Amino acid sequence: MPTTKPGICRICSAHCGVLATVADGKLVKVTGDPDNPMFQGYTCDKGRALPDIHNNPHRLLHSQKRTADGGYAPIASEQATDEIAAKLQHLIAEYGPRSVAIYLGTNGLPYPASALTANAFIRAIESPMFFTANTIDQPGKQIALAAHGHWLGGDIPFDEADSWLLIGTNPLVSKAIGIPGQNPSRNLREAINRGMRLIVIDPRRSQTAARASIHLQPRPGEDATILAGIINLIITEKLYDPAFVEQNAAGFAALADAVSGFTVDYVAERADIPRDQLVEAARVFATHGDRPGMVNAGTGANFGLHGSLVEYLCLCLTTLCGRWQRAGQRVTRPNTLMPAFTAKAQPHPPYEGWGYGERLRVRGLTDTVSGMPTAALADEILLPGEGQVKALICIGGNPMAAWPDQRKTERALQSLELLVTLDTEMSLTSRLAHYVMAPKMQMETPAMTQGSELIKYYTSGTGIPAAYAQYAPRLVDPPAGSDLIEEWQFFLGLAKRMDLQMFFVNFFGGGGGRFMESPPVVVVMDKDTELTTEELFAQMCANSRIPLEEVAGHEHGHIFDVDAVVQERDPECTDRLDIGNAALLGELADVLAEDFRAARADRDHPFRLIPRRHKNFMNSSGTQLPKLNGGKAYNPAYMHPEAIADLGLDSGSLVTIASPHDYIPAVVEADDTLRRDVIAMHHAFGGLTTEDDEVRDRGSNVGRLVPTDIEFDAITGLPRQGNIPVRVTPV
Repeated sequence: MPTTKPGICRICSAHCGVLATVADGKLVKVTGDPDNPMFQGYTCDKGRALPDIHNNPHRLLHSQKRTADGGYAPIASEQATDEIAAKLQHLIAEYGPRSVAIYLGTNGLPYPASALTANAFIRAIESPMFFTANTIDQPGKQIALAAHGHWLGGDIPFDEADSWLLIGTNPLVSKAIGIPGQNPSRNLREAINRGMRLIVIDPRRSQTAARASIHLQPRPGEDATILAGIINLIITEKLYDPAFVEQNAAGFAALADAVSGFTVDYVAERADIPRDQLVEAARVFATHGDRPGMVNAGTGANFGLHGSLVEYLCLCLTTLCGRWQRAGQRVTRPNTLMPAFTAKAQPHPPYEGWGYGERLRVRGLTDTVSGMPTAALADEILLPGEGQVKALICIGGNPMAAWPDQRKTERALQSLELLVTLDTEMSLTSRLAHYVMAPKMQMETPAMTQGSELIKYYTSGTGIPAAYAQYAPRLVDPPAGSDLIEEWQFFLGLAKRMDLQMFFVNFFGGGGGRFMESPPVVVVMDKDTELTTEELFAQMCANSRIPLEEVAGHEHGHIFDVDAVVQERDPECTDRLDIGNAALLGELADVLAEDFRAARADRDHPFRLIPRRHKNFMNSSGTQLPKLNGGKAYNPAYMHPEAIADLGLDSGSLVTIASPHDYIPAVVEADDTLRRDVIAMHHAFGGLTTEDDEVRDRGSNVGRLVPTDIEFDAITGLPRQGNIPVRVTPV
């Protein structure tokens, strides 16, 4: 008899409330939960495809070990953990703790115990080599916050704002930045109906840009230029908030000087946008309505080489116009499963964001507030000498699909003495691994929304805009006869075998602990630890504002009656937000000094390739599932139809796309939402480097076009992964 129960989708950080139907021990249907007060029946295509993801015929039901002939054979998870622990002990004894690294991908983040325990393990062996997907996506968000400081009153709520500015992001698809991800289409529709004027800066007329009041469609890579121009105009026309700036910010004169060269005429020419449209966008953002809103940038803006600068200018523009919650206004994102905090109408000052901790052996890179520079990890594996990485454990990630410079990545992974993946199928990376640990999947584990609360410390414009929380128990058993583990249990198993004591402080990520008033929870694990995930969640929520048991009593989720109001500034507070950071404004001077006309004249690479989100996939996950790919398992090279015709091609033609670094095969597809000089492609597709002839079956790996050591952010190591100069030729 089928049973239907409320659950939580964890494919992305939105954590939609869903209804899951189980029949004969299998997950057979997932829909939106109409009784969930936050989502009200909403879920996306990815969430509704969870039964296909769970029941994927290629799903691993047993862990795998590479055999002598290069194949794979099932191995009991306990035996695999025994062998991996022994190998790690040998490598640490011979090469030192730094020889072991962990990479945490985006699919590990929805499982908070997994990420925290992985970090606890790497610290227990005293290795600094903990890397995440953050530093190859949008690390500039944390760098910018460290340089600028935090506003302790929090964000302006989207549902009250009369204007909003989005740069290089498409939240109707990504559900990540700006428009609240809890049914973003509904949230935007309601905002527009009440009179919001949305401004979007994007080289593509995305689903979000198509609904904007003003859409600036610039040359790629000019986001910092446009932001500097908007700031300059707002300062020149005195459209900023002088009282807020005087009381709460330092560095105004430095900012004004740094943007002074970005005149309206200069920016319009350089970015190739209409002058009047630029002026209108700046004035609308600064003055429209009684409650003007905020500015957020996404992956597209962060991929274009100056991501940290773009994010910093977004914060400077926000502060310049006083776009933060003030005393007496409601707290936009109060905690529920995290400890209560008192929001105050005052700054938290800047803090050290980079240049500390572990120093990598390449490119002068160090640890940062955004994490260790993942783009340098392949070099750390390949570079001989003291400190060389010999072992890598990948949790919830697929470096062969996601990391830049795929050929270098492949050489690095093949050279490792130990590569372990925790993976639900034989992904590209798992096909190179020595061991593949088969984990349980979403509905086979308990879930809670604590991680969705924590993400607000990652950047403005993210997180749950209400005192909402949900807990969901396990809804389906693992398949009969399977041998599956949860990721956090794997790391505990290693620690027991290696006689380690692990501990983690909840909220270690995103600077969350920096703003907690009550002591954060410390969870300790050692060889005597025996506990379930449910018990671990209870420990993680021990000092939450709303007890976990109370949250669990509302099976459809609940918006709690939390009277959270921004408090007055402390009388003795003299802290300031910094809108004049010397390092980042120095980078802006470098942007101004660039010869943009010469770059534009590159006839060998006349197109610029930009990233594009896919509504059906979360990075490389699910690309081979017919339910999600609709018969198209590749990522087209989207081009304007006139650009395709100019090349003498037809939509569907097979082409070679070449950057100055490398080339990939691709299938072109007409898309009139793009500029004629722009190509857009989804990342994290393609096969191994020897499988280019399978382009129509697997797609193209855009990361192969990207070198990691030529153009990169000097702080985070993030290479240019957008605005890539390319040429297109027929095959």
